[in-house]
Amino acid sequence: MNLYTHKDANIRKTWFFFTIFFGIVIGLGWLLSRLYGNSAILFIAVFFSVAMSFVSYWWSDKIVLKMSGAKPIEKKNAPELYNIVENLAITAGLPMPKVYVINEQAPNAFATGRNPAHAVVAVTAGLLNRLDRSELEGVLAHELSHIGNRDMLVSTVAVVLVGFIALLADWFLRSMFWGNMMNGKDREGRGGAIMILIGILLSILAPLAATLIQLAISRKREYLADASGALLTRYPEGLARALEKISRDATPMRIANNATNHLWLSDPIKGKKGRHWFAKLFMTHPPMEDRVRVLRGMSS
Repeated sequence: MNLYTHKDANIRKTWFFFTIFFGIVIGLGWLLSRLYGNSAILFIAVFFSVAMSFVSYWWSDKIVLKMSGAKPIEKKNAPELYNIVENLAITAGLPMPKVYVINEQAPNAFATGRNPAHAVVAVTAGLLNRLDRSELEGVLAHELSHIGNRDMLVSTVAVVLVGFIALLADWFLRSMFWGNMMNGKDREGRGGAIMILIGILLSILAPLAATLIQLAISRKREYLADASGALLTRYPEGLARALEKISRDATPMRIANNATNHLWLSDPIKGKKGRHWFAKLFMTHPPMEDRVRVLRGMSS
């Protein structure tokens, strides 16, 4: 498959998931506004969701770096790493990101930052020790592609929508518990009871559906970063070999955290994961063998 074709296909799939996302938000919002008979609650929910997400987006890099124990480095401390990042950033037309190293022996890496001008690339000591230059270039090209593709923005929008849906669902279920929503002609009689039952069902299922869509978007962005990184280095095999080495390494990551799993090149929580289609729905990353297969298909 052509690199550009693969990249465009993943972009289309990402926006397809976002369309479904917005459909869930609008549908749940409409239903709750009908049941409450007051649309003001939607504006309140949007305000708090956006405000919380704005704070998270603006300071996300500092939060993640603090959680991971990452330390900044200069060119004199790790000249090969610094030179690779610098050369790839020039090739990609991106500003030089800040470079950090994490004192972890598990091989992994991530990129963060609210935009290319405030971007960060972090790698573990284990990654530097286990990969050769072409493999390291593949990994760093993948992370720079996350920056170039504005994946932090996409991730933040997804978090906003998931939080918004969960907030609306929680408000609805709490109001049902306290019996504060049984007023108004639209909720009287059999029709009103049906609407309430539908509302309860959607309030339970909507957050789950939103989370699954968020995870699907995360997986698609990983495929997109793989493709973009391969295009940047013109050598998909480098990243493919790196992913194979990382998947075979059983070193546990001490700083593994469910809140930041989606940022890493590879899921930092080690252990055997199910490969049944249902198990894959709850994965933050695509199966490693699938990523390697797609990369090797690009070079053929």
